[in-house]
Amino acid sequence: MPSPAIESLLILQDRDTKRLGLEAQLKGVPRDILAVEARIAAEKAAIETAKQALKELETKKKLLETEIGSAETSMAKYRTQQSLVKKNDEYQALGHQIETTEKAIGEFEGQELEIMYLIDEAKKTFAAAEAVLKGNIAGHEGRIQTLRERAVNVAAELKVAAADVATARGPVGEPRLRVYDRIAARQQPVVVPIVHTDKCGGCHLKVSGDVVSAARGKGTDPLAALPTCDQCGRIVYWE
Repeated sequence: MPSPAIESLLILQDRDTKRLGLEAQLKGVPRDILAVEARIAAEKAAIETAKQALKELETKKKLLETEIGSAETSMAKYRTQQSLVKKNDEYQALGHQIETTEKAIGEFEGQELEIMYLIDEAKKTFAAAEAVLKGNIAGHEGRIQTLRERAVNVAAELKVAAADVATARGPVGEPRLRVYDRIAARQQPVVVPIVHTDKCGGCHLKVSGDVVSAARGKGTDPLAALPTCDQCGRIVYWE
């Protein structure tokens, strides 16, 4: 069995481990929220991209309508002029312009029909995508709310854990606390058993015979109750 000194340190370490875990969770919440917010921004950007693509098609359709209207106005003017001219060459020239304009109108109308089809398809695609993306956004926003609630709960747990650590530090005693705190500041766990043919349970390297003797309580050093690993400096004990 570990000595009373080691037992009190193991209790402290257990409480400290819980406290550190809760602190890590609490520190991670803002990072997690930022990650979820980034996903929300990406979903919103995808909606805007799809919306912009639809707007561009609608703009093209309006431009074509303007071109068709302009061409029809020109053709009407050519027809009026043609009805008034008396010279054959002028009549034929206007006829050629009317024919060219009619062809242009036909091409514009063909493009317009194609764009109208694309707009219909884009609207269907956008509606479906928007529904999915908004559903994703709602889920992300729910996740953020959960994370914020979790932060509140963890903060409450951390307050209790910190009090438990303070209580556990009492029986350890000031000299041993200084040793424990010095090691805890650079590595975890602090207190580990000697395992597997005299190896440290922390770094897994072999410890000296003196450390093994001290861990067994056979030394005469006043700090023998807190023997440390020759390699990593952790407090070791004999199970």
